[in-house]
Amino acid sequence: MGAPLDFERLEVFKVAVEVVAVLDEVAERLPDGRGYMRDQLRRAANSIPLNIAEGAGEFAPAEKARFYRMARRSATECAGQILVCRRLGLLDAPRSETALDALRRVIAMLVTLVRRCGERSVERVDEAAPA
Repeated sequence: MGAPLDFERLEVFKVAVEVVAVLDEVAERLPDGRGYMRDQLRRAANSIPLNIAEGAGEFAPAEKARFYRMARRSATECAGQILVCRRLGLLDAPRSETALDALRRVIAMLVTLVRRCGERSVERVDEAAPA
């Protein structure tokens, strides 16, 4: 086994992969008539670690930040989908809170990464979330 790739060393990547697992379980439980929601949630979830990996592979800080911001947008899209599912009665409160907690964690980590790349104008989605 070779040396780990840059993105494999990032804690945010590891957390994002866990988010994919949590959201895939949520998607699997959506009813058959909501296949479009299942597919969208899975696509957005998978986009999070993939954009982190792309960002880690960049050299220019502005490009790194751009990919980390894309990952953050995908995470916030997933959070929105979780809230829609909960409102429609497709997802119970405990399972939605588990998913949202995981998303809040990865979003906070991504905000920190973007800031480290020199991008200071990032808004916090949840001011109570740890950075």
